[in-house]
Amino acid sequence: MQTIDNYNFAGKKAIVRVDFNVPLDENGKVTDDTRIRGALPTLKKILADGGALIIMSHMGKPKGKVNPKFSLGQIKDVVAEKLGVAVQFAPDCAKAAEQAAALKPGEVLLLENLRFYPEEEGKPVGIDKEDPAYAEAKEAMKASQKEFSKTLASYADAYVNDAFGTAHRKHASTAVIADYFDADNKMLGYLMEKEVNAVENVLNNIKRPFTAIMGGSKVSTKIGIIENLMDKVDNLILCGGMTYTFAKAMGGEVGLSICETDKLDLALNIMEKAKAKGVNLVLGTDCVAADSFSNDANTQIVPVGAIPEGWEGLDAGPDTRVLFTNAIKDAKTILWNGPAGVFEFDNFTAGSRAIADAIVEATENGAFSLVGGGDSVACVNKFGLADKVSYVSTGGGALLEAIEGKVLPGIKAIKG
Repeated sequence: MQTIDNYNFAGKKAIVRVDFNVPLDENGKVTDDTRIRGALPTLKKILADGGALIIMSHMGKPKGKVNPKFSLGQIKDVVAEKLGVAVQFAPDCAKAAEQAAALKPGEVLLLENLRFYPEEEGKPVGIDKEDPAYAEAKEAMKASQKEFSKTLASYADAYVNDAFGTAHRKHASTAVIADYFDADNKMLGYLMEKEVNAVENVLNNIKRPFTAIMGGSKVSTKIGIIENLMDKVDNLILCGGMTYTFAKAMGGEVGLSICETDKLDLALNIMEKAKAKGVNLVLGTDCVAADSFSNDANTQIVPVGAIPEGWEGLDAGPDTRVLFTNAIKDAKTILWNGPAGVFEFDNFTAGSRAIADAIVEATENGAFSLVGGGDSVACVNKFGLADKVSYVSTGGGALLEAIEGKVLPGIKAIKG
């Protein structure tokens, strides 16, 4: 497989898929440039080699239609500022052949939002999946997607995928386009390489003990990951909203806490599997219960299975924090996906903070720690600890599918 480090872009045009789906304020100004900064090493390597750079990305969910609210033209100046060079803009990503052909070494062209075309995602627009004509429309869309991909590929000599956040999607710009480049002229960018290596470290290069922390509101959305991890981990911490589904499954009272009452058998099944496989399953024993979903709510510490009527669990309690800390601090491989409580409210951050602090301590003692998923990343950023863990993933859904053991189309398209 070709690598970006070994490739010389001198005199070549490179089309790079990045994830510049950055948040904007009501005036179209970038409020968080993390994703732009993350792609800079790849983009700057191409320019430093003497290559010309074509940048493509999506923004938002315009659903295959032009929507000025999601125009990448709004971020052109920020990209130029971060790159340190002027950036040209192509107002139509599928009609940029002339602008691409005119690019000289060291010049940059930013294409308009790929998702203004339904061909990017490859989904038929305006037809319901239940419609008998849907299958035919989907086949027609596949052919259109190939043509769209071929057009994008025609702009460049080399293709670089540096958008891990969309690697789990078989979209035109993340997977199909790779078919139009030979193995020597397509590669992963630096950000993608780091993401792939981080997942590889956690799943296939395990140093023990291995502790995984899975948070979030629903057991059902994490079941695939939990089952894949069950064969790999020594300690599995399940926290956040799913705590109360387990508490209810064990016959507890959870008040108004979030709870999947149709997944109680699933929760019991997970507990049985963990026991059978010798996995130390760590569940909350107490919680910070609140009388309303608010930062200023009245609170009390109660057992997770004895939450009073009208109250709801919003954070891990002090005894639970100790359990979590003990399962993390001596680990040598750590994966964290999902907070322990409603960390957005300052009064309910203690559980997530205890997890973060324990991960930092373990990392300082030689553990490899991977933090991923939007809320976990927001946690470590809120606590100012992002630079104290081994790796913070930008992946979101892509990271979760990789952990689940799925092959990601955006990576397969490059690695084969």
